[in-house]
Amino acid sequence: MLSVKNLTKSFGGVQASRDISIDFPDGSLTAIIGPNGAGKTTFFNLISGAFPADSGQVIFDGQDIVGKSSLEIVRLGMVRAFQVAALFPSLSVSDAITAAVTSHQRRSAALFRSFPLEGTKTRVEEILELLGLASKAATLSRNLSHGDQKLLDIGLALAMDPKVLLLDEPTAGMGPDERWRMIGKVQHLWEAKKMTVLFIEHDMDIVFKIAQTIHVLKYGAILAQGTAAEIRSNQDVIDAYLGTDHHLAQAAGEQ
Repeated sequence: MLSVKNLTKSFGGVQASRDISIDFPDGSLTAIIGPNGAGKTTFFNLISGAFPADSGQVIFDGQDIVGKSSLEIVRLGMVRAFQVAALFPSLSVSDAITAAVTSHQRRSAALFRSFPLEGTKTRVEEILELLGLASKAATLSRNLSHGDQKLLDIGLALAMDPKVLLLDEPTAGMGPDERWRMIGKVQHLWEAKKMTVLFIEHDMDIVFKIAQTIHVLKYGAILAQGTAAEIRSNQDVIDAYLGTDHHLAQAAGEQ
């Protein structure tokens, strides 16, 4: 489904991505981690078409998408939800998702109808139920809690019927309870839709709990990749990112 080969990007004299090669199997749940400045968001920007790569390939659904626009990539089925939610603040939750679903269906004229087209309402209701937002369907987007705004942003991404979903720090700015609620929704979404999900996350407890595979970036290059157990015990990752205290705390918890 998604394979990145020798992806490289420089900004002036700074090499932000250095020869990155990663395969993402269909239906996988993968975490991208690393210290600040490691190149995580740049990596997402490159594979989603926000930045053009200097060299390398991004093979998505059998074709190289390097050089395609973000809109073209979305239409192919790779969709991104951002760290800062991009919402329709003056619309209700239901109306915002209806607008996104209608736009994806390329029925722009239907936006001005009094009632959504057949099939649109069912799709909107499915997304609301999947994310636990059905009870807030009539709430204005701007009046949602921070966590629910992030869920709505994911809902807008789901309206594009993605094959691959990119989540850029889905729990950023949340308290502990809200973080676990969010990540539970992400895991439920992944299990229910069987889509490929890539997420950037700084909370290692979350990463180690749900990610099937973890890729660690440092200075724009792959430092390590493997399962949670492999990453936790990797000395290079401990030195560069996790720190000895986290490693000792994890070891104590396993005893």
